[in-house]
Amino acid sequence: MKFVDEARIQVHAGKGGNGCVSFRREKFIPLGGPDGGDGGDGGSVRLIADEGLNTLIDFRHQRSFRAERGQNGMGRQCYGRAGEDLVIRVPVGTVVMDAGTEETIGDLTEHGQTLLVAQGGMGGKGNIHFKSSVNRAPRKATPGTPGEERELQLELKVLADVGLLGFPNAGKSTLIRSISAATPKVADYPFTTLHPNLGVVRAAADRSFVVADIPGLIEGASEGAGLGVQFLKHLQRTRLLWHVVDLVPFEEQASCSKQVRAIERELKNFDPELMQRPRWLVLNKADMLPEGEAEARAKALKRSLRWKGPVYVVSALERRGLEPLVFATMDALDSLKRAPEIEGATIDAETPGPS
Repeated sequence: MKFVDEARIQVHAGKGGNGCVSFRREKFIPLGGPDGGDGGDGGSVRLIADEGLNTLIDFRHQRSFRAERGQNGMGRQCYGRAGEDLVIRVPVGTVVMDAGTEETIGDLTEHGQTLLVAQGGMGGKGNIHFKSSVNRAPRKATPGTPGEERELQLELKVLADVGLLGFPNAGKSTLIRSISAATPKVADYPFTTLHPNLGVVRAAADRSFVVADIPGLIEGASEGAGLGVQFLKHLQRTRLLWHVVDLVPFEEQASCSKQVRAIERELKNFDPELMQRPRWLVLNKADMLPEGEAEARAKALKRSLRWKGPVYVVSALERRGLEPLVFATMDALDSLKRAPEIEGATIDAETPGPS
């Protein structure tokens, strides 16, 4: 299924039913008086988060949604039936914005969470409400009010604990395949990954976390180079970033330190807050280097970057060095859950890397 993470839709709440002008007409009851009932309220439009959905592709085929209008009032003080609310299912992690004002209406982050996006109109009053001592036969009723109409911008941000970022062909897809059951496409050319992939990593029977793999970035992505930074928003919900670096880049001038600095610039241009997110270096493709050289390159990289956070040397292809990375990540995420209120607490300080 094609991954779609943005959509624009029109929602129309139902109009309220009109009030009724009616008079009681029964044998032996002269001047029965007004008995017109009220109109029913129009149906509202609500969004509900559904964990069974993982894309907004359904909104490429249907863009307009309309709730049921309220029924008009009737005689004999019969009130019109209210219109049914329209419930639209969206994936968990959907951000809802008003397309006109760009105001954020809500953020659906939990399964079953609902959000009212268009209020139905109110039913009109029947003439029974307008009788008085000086007007015993009112011929007045009010119409139902129109329901709200809105154009909504839906934006899906995947929910994950750990986000992968790095250059194309750094081995991110191979890494997520090696530690989870996810099966993203893997090939020996850049930009193999065209949409985010999620994988559940199980460290133990009752301990797991979710990893998000996004398409690779290149220098100048914030200006539109490559696939741009359109998928970086999927990292905004993560609590930890794995910065995957190719130890054996295709181009000699693209050294490890240059790769890291280039990605940092793109992060800063997109969202400076991402630069403050805990970030671990994961140096991949150690299997392509002689024994001991990978560790030597890791130490040289730490010195050149003055890197103080964890650094892991792994081979995603041969599944080497992944177990310490997975267990350290699980421990770090658990510690963050236990003390979320501690201001300034960082994952890096609690779990130093092995290199």
